[in-house]
Amino acid sequence: VLKRTSYPTVGIIGGSGLDEIDGLRKIHWRKINSPFGKPSDHLCFGELEGIQFVFLPRHGRGHYIPPTEINFLANIDALKRAGVTDIISLSAVGSFKKDLPPGKFVLVDQFIDRTFSRVKSFFGKGCVAHVSMAEPVSQQLGKIILSACKDSKISIRSG
Repeated sequence: VLKRTSYPTVGIIGGSGLDEIDGLRKIHWRKINSPFGKPSDHLCFGELEGIQFVFLPRHGRGHYIPPTEINFLANIDALKRAGVTDIISLSAVGSFKKDLPPGKFVLVDQFIDRTFSRVKSFFGKGCVAHVSMAEPVSQQLGKIILSACKDSKISIRSG
C-alpha cells in the first residue's frame, strides 16, 4: 500500500474534533479491509512537509461512531496493513488537575485502561501471546514529539 522506506511511516489517529489535518498534501482516501472488522473510516494517505502520513478519524468523518462502538482492533490492523510503523493518537480528555486546563497539550508516558466492554487483544482463540505493558508508549517517538514542540514553541507537558 505504501512504499517501504528506511524511515518510519507515521499513522495519526484523530479523536473528537480532529476529522482532518490542515496542511496535508497529496491526499487520497483508501478503504483498507481488516479481518477484525470494519475500521472507523477509510484511511487518508497524505504528505506533510515531505513526510508521509496515514490519518484515521477515530470516530469516522462526521464524528458518528460513539466510543463504545469503535473497532480498535480493525483500526490498528488497517494502519499496519497500510505500512504504518509508528502511531500518534490524539484525544480530547478531561483532567482533575488545575494545572492541566482545557487546551493543554499533554504527552503521556503511561496510562490506565479503565474500559471494560470491548475486546482488548489481538490474541486469543488458540493464539497465546504475552505483550508487556510496562512501557506502553514509545519513548523514542515521545522524544521526537517533545523536540518538535520545543522547536515550534508549543507548550507541552510530559509525564
